[in-house]
Amino acid sequence: MPQRSLARSTRRQIRRLSDASVSSTGRLRLVPDFLIVGAQRSGTTSMFKTLIQHPLVPRPFLRKGVHYFDLRYANGFSWYRGHFPIAPTARLRRLGRGLPHTGESSPYYMFHPLAPRRIAEDLPDVRLIVLLRDPVERAYSGHSHELARGYETEPFERALELEPERLRGQRERMLAEPGYESPGWQHHAYLTRGQYHEQLVELERLLGRDRLLVVDSQDFFTDPEPVFDEVSGFLGLPRHDGITFERHNSRSRSPMPALLRAHLSDHFVPHDDKLAQWWGRVPSWRR
Repeated sequence: MPQRSLARSTRRQIRRLSDASVSSTGRLRLVPDFLIVGAQRSGTTSMFKTLIQHPLVPRPFLRKGVHYFDLRYANGFSWYRGHFPIAPTARLRRLGRGLPHTGESSPYYMFHPLAPRRIAEDLPDVRLIVLLRDPVERAYSGHSHELARGYETEPFERALELEPERLRGQRERMLAEPGYESPGWQHHAYLTRGQYHEQLVELERLLGRDRLLVVDSQDFFTDPEPVFDEVSGFLGLPRHDGITFERHNSRSRSPMPALLRAHLSDHFVPHDDKLAQWWGRVPSWRR
C-alpha cells in the first residue's frame, strides 16, 4: 500500500476508535463557546495555536478541527461535545482565574452550505472568528494544499478553468441531501471560497453581527499583538502576557504569472468592494 494511503488508513482507524469513546462522555464536557470557521488557508491554524496558549483556553480533546457541522453532523451532538475538555476538571484547573473558554478550528464551516444554520441551532451563544486572506493568494495556496493531499491532479490554471463545472449543482445537492459530501465543493472551490462577502452575509443573517469577528490575516501575520488583543476582548479573555506569536513576511507572494495574477485580482474586485462595504474597512490586499 502506498505510504499516503497507509497514512489515511491509519488515521481512519484512529478516528473510529476515538469516535467510539467520545460520545459516552459528552455530557461531562464543556460546550464550545467559540469557533474559528474560516477561511481555509487564511491563518486559522495559527490563530488556534495562539489561542490555546492562553491559560483559560483548554484545547479540544484529540483534534483541533472536529468538522462536526460540515462532515460529521450525523454523529450527533454528544459525539461532538465529547471532543472538548471535561467541564469540572477544566474549571478546577483555572480556579481563581476565570471561566474556561474552549473551541475548535474547522475552516470548512464558513463555506459549507449547511454548517452556519447547524451552528446557529446547536450553539446559540457561540462566537465565530473569521480570518480573511487575499483571495488570489488563498486560491493558489488552496490549490497547492489540495495537490499535496492528493485531492487535485490538475495544474492551477487548468483547475481554475474546471471549477465552474466541478461545482455546478453541488451546493443545491448538498442542501437537498444533507448527508452528501461533495469533493468538488470541499476541495476544488479555489475562486468561490474567496468570494467572502456572500459567506459573511449568511453567517450574519443566521447568527448576528455581534457574534462574528472578522480578522484580516495579513494584519495578524505582520502585527499579531493588537489583533490578538481584539480577539481576546471579543471572547471575554483577560490579557495574558505569555503568548508567543508567529510572524510572517508580508511581502511573500505565490509564484504566479503576472497576467494570471492580474486576471484573478480583477475577478475579485466586485466581491472585495462588497466586502469592504459590509466590513466598514478596506481589506489589506486592496489598500
